[in-house]
Order: sequence, then C-alpha cells, then structure tokens
Amino acid sequence: MYQQEPNKDEEIDEVFYEQLADVVQSPALLLMGEFNSTYICWKYNTALRKQSRRFLECVEDSFLTQVASGGTGFVGRALTHLLQSHGHEVTHVSRQGGKNRIIWEELSRLGLPQCDAVVNLAGENVLNPFRRWGDAFCKEVISSRVETTRTLAKAIADADQPPNAWVVVTGVGYYRPSPTAEYTEDSPGGNFDFFSRLVSSWEAAAVIPDGPTRGVLVRSGVVLGRGGGAISQMLWPFWLGLGGPIGSGHQPFPWIHIQDLSGIICHALENECLQGVFNGVSPSSPETSNSTFTQEFAAALGRPALLPVPAWAVRAVFGVERAVMLLEGQKVVPKRTLESGYHFIFPDLSAALKDIVA
Repeated sequence: MYQQEPNKDEEIDEVFYEQLADVVQSPALLLMGEFNSTYICWKYNTALRKQSRRFLECVEDSFLTQVASGGTGFVGRALTHLLQSHGHEVTHVSRQGGKNRIIWEELSRLGLPQCDAVVNLAGENVLNPFRRWGDAFCKEVISSRVETTRTLAKAIADADQPPNAWVVVTGVGYYRPSPTAEYTEDSPGGNFDFFSRLVSSWEAAAVIPDGPTRGVLVRSGVVLGRGGGAISQMLWPFWLGLGGPIGSGHQPFPWIHIQDLSGIICHALENECLQGVFNGVSPSSPETSNSTFTQEFAAALGRPALLPVPAWAVRAVFGVERAVMLLEGQKVVPKRTLESGYHFIFPDLSAALKDIVA
C-alpha cells in the first residue's frame, strides 16, 4: 500500500480543487467511458508461477492515439506486447465488448474481477493542440486521471480477494521545473502549479489505506517511441527540416524509451518485493536538454534542425499554463528504479532515437 499521504497543511489552489470537486461529483462520466479509458486484464503464465495469476491494467488512450489505434493507447500497446511476449494472456476492458474484452458496465456491476494486479495508465492527452485550455478541458484532464484512479482503488479495496499489486503511472510534473536541481524519488514536490497538484491528487487517489495490496507509483518522463507519443507529433516537421529547439532550448528534457517504461511496469509486477515510487526516466535524462534532444533527433533522421520555436508561439498555441510543460523541465534521476535491479534497454538518447526512426 502507499505510505505517502498528501500534506494537508500545504497551501492549496482553490480553483484547482473546485474543478476537482466538480469532477468527483460526476462519477457517471467515468463509467460511461467519456475520457477514452481502456482497460486490460491479464494473467501470469502458469509456467512462470505455480498458481495462475490475472492482472487488470488501465491503458492510457488520448485523443490522438485513439484515432491511430482505435482503442488501446500508445503505452498500452507496448505493454500488452511485452506481457504477451512473456507468455501472459491479455484481455482488454473498454467501452465496447469484443474478443478478449470486458466492458466498463460489467466492471461497475460485478466489481473487480479476481486478479493479482491492477495497472492504471489512463489520462487525457494534456498537450492536445486541438483542445483549448479552459475549465472544461481541465476537468477532463483531472477526471481522466484522478477519478479513474479513485474508482479502481475503491474497487481494489472492496474486492473479496484484493490483488497483490496496484501500479499507477503518473508524471514527473510532480517535481518543480529547474535548470539545475536534480530530483530523486524522495525529493519533495507536488504543490506549486496546476500540474504538480494534479499529480499529487492523482497519487493520493491511488492510496489504499489498509489491505494486502502493494502499491507502486511510476513517475514517467516524456515517452519516446515509434507510432505515437511525442515522436509522432514531431516526426514530420523534423523530417521536412522544419524542426528546432523549443524556446531557449536549455530546459531539461526528462525522457524514457517506451520499451523501458513498459519494462519498468513489468518489472514492478513480477517482483513482489517492490513498492513505493519509481522514476520512469532514462539514466541519461538529467544530462539531456531540449536542445540536445533536438540535435540528436535531427541527426537520427539525417535532417537539419535550424528553426527554433519561439516561446511566444508555444504560449499562443497551448496557453500560458500548459506552455510551462514545454518551456521548462526537470532533471529527474531514476535512483530507486536502478536500485530495484531494473536494467535499462535504452539508457542513451542517441541509441534510443536511432531505434525509433530505424
């Protein structure tokens, strides 16, 4: 179970929590699947465990990736592939039924299926350029993370046979942007802007006060991979030679290859001694700036990167609050992740990008 409780004495943002309160009062939105959430149920191969074990996974599915995939999100596809390669059986749980699927209504009516772990990666795409940053979109962003997590945590707590593990993937937005400070899993954060408070509420919603279920939080950086995520939005501009650093380019760029994010989640599921917070970023992430990423990505494509994106343009497209996610960054260190015994497949940015564009 999670040991960290939110600090109630910290100053809070009244507007944020008013939006959060509005969302919490409308749980029907979640059960109707308004925020493109998709879920997966899987079980251990009996060759790996003496007793058959089943897992429920909530897969992130944003507006852009839904169009491309038709259901399962960017990270979810990679995780599903990894689990299947380990011999695990995967069943999706979503708004629509079908082969190897169960629907939200069944989950609501019948409760949590007997399973050994639950993984939640759900969340509306915050940086969707086609959505205006306003109260309505903020509520969707909050609900797709906080209320989804709260509903699953309650289902776990109410289950007659609770799962052994409960993994939630959040974000490094928990840590305050800084060009110099380095953050480990034990560093403070979570109460200085909308996104840090969002992560704090998201993680607080995952707390299961009592019971046998061990909790794991993975704070993910920018996920890099083929066929979705940040790369899919940048590929064509860079391919046409129109890419360049964002703003000053000096801001830290916390990143992780999608195979490693999937690997960390699988590592957490299959190692019963692991619980608590793990940073989902590459070991070389603290040395990576936006400018470094730009040059490496352009080099991997064999293209120049000569056209910087001015800060004012980023603010005009995304709004001042969201623009912070692109114009500032955090130096995040995966200290506990490395100590847990996880071995990164792509610790180096150059090798990661060459794999993605190959």
